[in-house]
Amino acid sequence: MPVPDQRDPEVTRTVLARWLTERLPGGDVTVSGLRIPQTTGFSAETLLFDAECGDRTERLVAKVAPVRYQVFPDPLPYADQYRLLRILDERTGVPVPRMRWYEGDATLLGAPFFVIDQVDGLAPEDNPPYHGSGWVAEADPERRRRMWTAGLEILAEVHRLAPEPFAFLDRRKYGPAGLRQRLGYYAHYMGWAYHGPQPTCLEALRWLRENRPPEPDPPVLLWGDSRIGNILYGDDGAPRAVLDWEIATLGAPEEDLAWFMFLDRHHSEGIGVPRLPGFPSYADTVAFYEELTRRPMRHMAYYEVLSAFKFAVIMARVGQAFIDFGLVPPDSDFPVDNTASRLLAGLLDLPAPGPTTAPPSGDPR
Repeated sequence: MPVPDQRDPEVTRTVLARWLTERLPGGDVTVSGLRIPQTTGFSAETLLFDAECGDRTERLVAKVAPVRYQVFPDPLPYADQYRLLRILDERTGVPVPRMRWYEGDATLLGAPFFVIDQVDGLAPEDNPPYHGSGWVAEADPERRRRMWTAGLEILAEVHRLAPEPFAFLDRRKYGPAGLRQRLGYYAHYMGWAYHGPQPTCLEALRWLRENRPPEPDPPVLLWGDSRIGNILYGDDGAPRAVLDWEIATLGAPEEDLAWFMFLDRHHSEGIGVPRLPGFPSYADTVAFYEELTRRPMRHMAYYEVLSAFKFAVIMARVGQAFIDFGLVPPDSDFPVDNTASRLLAGLLDLPAPGPTTAPPSGDPR
C-alpha cells in the first residue's frame, strides 16, 4: 500500500554515507544498493543498503522511527528499543541482528534511527497471510513444524531471561507490570486509536477486567509481537533473526504464547482458510511449551481473549489510518469490523461487529 511523501533515495544515500564515514574505519564510505521496501508506513521504516569502505563492503539496515503515522500511543522511546536489542544481542542467546549504532538526531533522516547488520532469511508473509499462499504454503510440512517449534524455543529463551536488565520497559503509569498494566494501556489505546463506537472492544474490555486471573509469578520479559511472521528463517527452517520488539514489555509468559497462537489463528481461520499441515495443534503447542518452560500455562482461554482484544484495538487504529490516508471512505466500518474484531466477537459469543466495507486491495480482513 503506497504512502505519500516517500523519502528521496539520493539524499538518503548521501546522509548515510557521511554518517557512516565517522563510524567505519578506513576512510570515506560509499552507500549503494539502497532499497526502501514499500510498506504501510505505520511501523519503523526500513532502509537496506551496502556500505563500501576501502576494500570491504558491509550489508546494513537502518531502522527509522515512524513519522508519517503512529500506530501505538506513548510508544517505547526509540533509544529504549535500541537499548533492549543491544542487551539481547550482547548478553543473551536470542538471535537478534547484530546491533551497530544509534542516532537520536532526527534532522538526519527525519526521525531517530539505529543501524543493524542485514540477516539473510525469509519471514512468513502477513499480506497475503502465509496459510493462504507464498513460500510457507509451498514448504513441506516437516519444515513448517521445525519453524513453529523453533519459534517456541526462542520464546522460552526470552522468558527465561532475568527481568532486571529490562526494568525500563515497565509502563507503571498504566498500572503494575502484568495484566493490570496491559488493560490500563489498551483502555487508553482504544480511546486514542479510533474515535467512533467500538462496541465489541468495549465489551471485551469489560469481560477482561471482570475475569482477570491471578498472576502468581514475577513478571518476565515479553517479546510482545511474538509470532513466526517476525522471525527470519533459513532454508532449513532454522531461525536466523528475531525481529520487531517495539511492543516488548513485562508480564506473564502466557501472554506471549497466546499471541503466538492467536496471530496464527488470525492468519488461517480469520481469513477463511485451513491451517497448513505440519503446524502443531494449539493444544500440542501449549503442552510443548509447558515442557520447555517446566511450568503450567495457566488461564490460556483468558489470554486468548486478551490477544484478540489487543489485535482488534490495533486494527481499529490501522482502520483509522486507512480513512486518514483516503484508502477507504470516511464512513467505512473497517476500524470496527475486521478479521480481528470478528474473531474477538466469536470468542466471547458477542454479536457480529456489523456489515463489512471492502478494505484496500490486498489487505486481509
